[in-house]
Amino acid sequence: MSRSTATIAPEPAGPAGPSKAFIVGNLAACSFLWGSSYLFIKLLAGEVSPWAIAAGRGLLGAATLALFVAARGQSPLPRRHEIRHWLVLGTANGWLPNVLVAYALIQLASGPAAMIQAAGPLVTALFAHLLFAEERLGPRRFVGIAIGMAGVAILIGPRLVEGGGTALSLLAMVGATLSYACANLYVRAVPPQSGDPIRLALGQQMVSGSGALLLTLVFSGWGALSALLPHWQAVLALGVLATAMPVTFFMRLIRAAGPTRAAMTGYLVPAVAAVMGVLVLGETLELRQVIGGCIILAGVFLVSTAPAGGRAR
Repeated sequence: MSRSTATIAPEPAGPAGPSKAFIVGNLAACSFLWGSSYLFIKLLAGEVSPWAIAAGRGLLGAATLALFVAARGQSPLPRRHEIRHWLVLGTANGWLPNVLVAYALIQLASGPAAMIQAAGPLVTALFAHLLFAEERLGPRRFVGIAIGMAGVAILIGPRLVEGGGTALSLLAMVGATLSYACANLYVRAVPPQSGDPIRLALGQQMVSGSGALLLTLVFSGWGALSALLPHWQAVLALGVLATAMPVTFFMRLIRAAGPTRAAMTGYLVPAVAAVMGVLVLGETLELRQVIGGCIILAGVFLVSTAPAGGRAR
């Protein structure tokens, strides 16, 4: 799944004091649209190869964002100083996790898959502690990481022991989560002059779509792409509604309300994915999965709401 929260370069927050209706509305839109991506991928999984799903999603997302950028009077083509950032983000936050998520959802239900990905902020916080002096973890954040990882163990531990296709799908979701975390850490170092959020999102989707397209042709051939045509509604919804549109809402939210409140989408997306899986696909959640997911979100909450710089006590 191409979660674009990682495409936010360090820059000052937008206007102070946004209305509660603005925050709630944008949070709801982002969470609903991103959460629906699991449903659309699930509708394609098993009938379309993961490579082709990632290609269709990335190319449609790129086309939508390119039109948006062109409407702003800018060229959608990369500038020289943007190429490296587009390549890195298009891989770490694009085609690689998109393929892994599409593969994972062949075996996994939408809810548990989204809950595993919700642990991404825990991994990011831990690696940031090692890489950036200003991101040192205080006791509260360490406790949050420990709690969240315990939730991950509850969620995936028994199935990993069982082995088989389900275990590989779980490992694919863990790999996608690690890839998103690496993208977040990379964005941390992107210079502000190279980090216009919309252009980073555009570049990410362009590289993601073209990279996945190349991999599709190499490993599956043109036939894999033709398999998208009978499912064009789900592919269109995945690329436009569940990829390009939530990026736009998220950019508005993070500029006006700041990154902390914008990060609350991470708590809501798993719930949206789980509810859609149950209501639309008839999936069921085990009690262990519900408990593990709640523990993960509790850990993420502790990490996300603790003051930075190790000041939490």
